[in-house]
Amino acid sequence: MDTAPPAPDIAQRYEMLQAGLDLLDQGITVFDGNLRLVAWNQPFLRLLDFPDDLAQVGTPFETFIRHNALRGEYGPGDPESQIAERVAAAANFAAHVTERQRPNGRVLLLRGEPLPHKGFVTLYSDITEQRYIENLTEHQNIQLEERVRRRTAQLENANANLTRANTENTRITAALRRSEERLRLINDTIPILIGYVDKHEVYQYANKGYSDWYGDPVNGVIGRAVRDVVGDHVYGQVRDPVRKALGGQQMTYEYQMERQGQTVFARSTLVPETTPEGETLGFFVFSHEITEQKRMQAALVQAQKMEAIGQLTGGLAHDFNNLLTVVIGNLAALQDHRPNDAEVNEFVEPALQSARRGVQLIKRLLTFSRQQPLEPQAVDIGRLISGLSKLVRRSLPESIAVSTDLAGASLHALVDPGQLESALLNFALNSRDAMPEGGRLHVAARAVELSSDAGAFDVPAGSYAMIEVADNGCGMDAATLSRVFEPFFTTKRFGLGSGLGLSMAYGFVKQSGGGISIQSQPGQGTTVLMVLPLTTPELDVDLPEDDIQLAHGGELVLLVEDEPNVRRVVRQLLIDLGYPVIEAENGAQALEMIEHIPDIAIVVSDVIMPGGINGRQLADAVLSGHPQMRIVLMSGYTDEGDEAGVVSDLPILAKPFVRQDLVRALQRANKEKS
Repeated sequence: MDTAPPAPDIAQRYEMLQAGLDLLDQGITVFDGNLRLVAWNQPFLRLLDFPDDLAQVGTPFETFIRHNALRGEYGPGDPESQIAERVAAAANFAAHVTERQRPNGRVLLLRGEPLPHKGFVTLYSDITEQRYIENLTEHQNIQLEERVRRRTAQLENANANLTRANTENTRITAALRRSEERLRLINDTIPILIGYVDKHEVYQYANKGYSDWYGDPVNGVIGRAVRDVVGDHVYGQVRDPVRKALGGQQMTYEYQMERQGQTVFARSTLVPETTPEGETLGFFVFSHEITEQKRMQAALVQAQKMEAIGQLTGGLAHDFNNLLTVVIGNLAALQDHRPNDAEVNEFVEPALQSARRGVQLIKRLLTFSRQQPLEPQAVDIGRLISGLSKLVRRSLPESIAVSTDLAGASLHALVDPGQLESALLNFALNSRDAMPEGGRLHVAARAVELSSDAGAFDVPAGSYAMIEVADNGCGMDAATLSRVFEPFFTTKRFGLGSGLGLSMAYGFVKQSGGGISIQSQPGQGTTVLMVLPLTTPELDVDLPEDDIQLAHGGELVLLVEDEPNVRRVVRQLLIDLGYPVIEAENGAQALEMIEHIPDIAIVVSDVIMPGGINGRQLADAVLSGHPQMRIVLMSGYTDEGDEAGVVSDLPILAKPFVRQDLVRALQRANKEKS
């Protein structure tokens, strides 16, 4: 059985660290508290096109800035001002991340981190394209060779003073130790996991970040086999790249692992170390975490799925509303023609109720797919919560008790009921996830007067309806609580949450003139407080139907609808109201009839039709030549946006509808032309 070779001495380890630093595809510099150069690597000089003679220990930071300013690196302006501004900023020794485009078109990302006793380390990354790490210089080897040469000369002349030679040897050893410690500090500070594995798959070096990643103490990785450090699960993912790297191939791959109870992802690059004869001695490992990048990719895929669902739902809503128009229209007509037939109504009334529930279902589907625009109305908060609580009880396990407190008062807020239901349901489902072992969910609503406390909700002082959703679940710490409204932020296991629920609820509430406040502590549950402006419910006053019907009875109506069954139902409704009707199947046919039949007074048209002319375009064309003609549009769903130059302030009759809805739309069209 092979055994691991002995640990390298200080000089070899120093060479190994510096060689590894030069293999980075990022540039790096270290400046001390006096803003003088302490350490650097060749990628730094290459990425910023600095001449080699600038890279000397002790070179002032200002020298590099002046070199850049004089060659126009910072664009037009006074070079001295540019130099002073950047030197002053560096003297703050503050952590910073900046992005800069060089005159040659390359984009660099600069990340600086302060070091103990002031000074800072800066990482320079070329983010225009990813490049593999190359050996660019043997600068440190030359330095060491020069020291050895000087030391050899000193030893040759030290026969007369052995004590002095020993003292000098001690001094050099101490300098090497300090240099190693400095390089170790640099490697432990940069945000990259660095390790070195020999040909026996045993770690010979690992920086602090690498040890922390696998939960080992500092230096707890060195001397252990790769499989022992990373575990069987990760080793199964990296075994092939490791073996190829030991065969002399540079490898880049991704892997995942469980860390602190969460799935995390990382990307690693293995860079072989080979002798001039082609023998592979081992390889360097350079890794960085990509969990957030993976999460964003998953969120993007989820958003794309939601967009596809929305498009599918919109098409289904249009067709389904046409079907419901036919069903409701015929059932309502049957009920109108047999008003006193109890036997008929016994069958018709349940069918009508079910069809109307279908209408509400379609509206909720459109709300879910975010194709239904906000339709604020005076919503009875207590009634909405009472209805929603039944759905919530069915969605939660029996181990969670649900209670409500509606204060017995009638509260009305001007909001979109579908969006409010969606927000409250989202809060309830979040509470469910916070109580995996069961608990209590309480929903309450009451009227409040906000004055000085309005600032907590970022709303003006005034009268509001306050809705409270409280649970006794696991709660959240302050760091999590500060980010709950950020899009794509979630504490749920990877793949189980998009992180959009609370951000969408926040946007809806702010759009409605209200505000949200969340109170939570670990182990003490979470309380969501939402305030919405109070409003007065509108009185639903129906004008006498006979008066409306007879106001313009006898005027010729052009009905434009591509669906025959829908056209038949609407035609019958118009005839029942006393209007003679002619029909067209599409916009082109309708325009031709309008040009040849001067008696047409009213156009009732569907919005979405085949043939290249939709209802809005038809209305625009009609009104441009016949400005006194009255137009009513019918729509299976109301998400189609107004096109440039198309009439948009017309009555829109949402399918399915009954006779009274048609009467109101015709009345509005009459008023607009009177």
